[in-house]
Amino acid sequence: MTTSTITSLAPLLDRLFDEAEAASGATLAAVTDLSDADRARMMRSKTEYRPLYARLKDAPLAVSRETGALLYMLARSSRARSIVEFGTSFGISTLHLAAALRDNGGGRLITSEFEPSKAARAHGNLSAGGLIDLVDIREGDALKTLSTDLPDTIDLVLLDGAKGLYPDILDLLEDHLRPGAIIVADNADDSPDYLARMRKPGSGYMSTAFADDVELSVRIS
Repeated sequence: MTTSTITSLAPLLDRLFDEAEAASGATLAAVTDLSDADRARMMRSKTEYRPLYARLKDAPLAVSRETGALLYMLARSSRARSIVEFGTSFGISTLHLAAALRDNGGGRLITSEFEPSKAARAHGNLSAGGLIDLVDIREGDALKTLSTDLPDTIDLVLLDGAKGLYPDILDLLEDHLRPGAIIVADNADDSPDYLARMRKPGSGYMSTAFADDVELSVRIS
């Protein structure tokens, strides 16, 4: 029996998750002088998020192990061939999604990362995992990098960048989403406008909270 790509990636993913966990203290320290209200405001804002993320430019900001497994399973079960990710960070989620593409027989994953050092780290991790050939890493403002050269049809989207931009990123991608396309939004509670849009009757989506602060949506029309 052929070993799945996600199984062969286990040592690399374990190391990256361990590194992310070890960095959690430094991540919290980078924002400890901000009040909870200030952090929430900056996290949800479309204009004030950059100073917050500048403090976190060296932080992994990884998905959880459970969310990583969920991403792989969703991409595999839907036989996704075309995936878009907003917020690459060090590439842990990207590895899960690209592994699914490999095990689905190939495809294309477009991912956007604002911080150059993180894009470089992600490139190295994807190269180490033997998956870089499936991934187009676009460095810069996602409102620009994801505004052009998109596939005609998108099967799955991961939103895990600046939370206040979730509705705007969806606007860029929406016309390319096929019926049945899956949208996973991590830390979705920090994007109330996005949640209201996805859960509104007649929105064209079926959407529900799933696991810890993940919104899982499917385009139904």
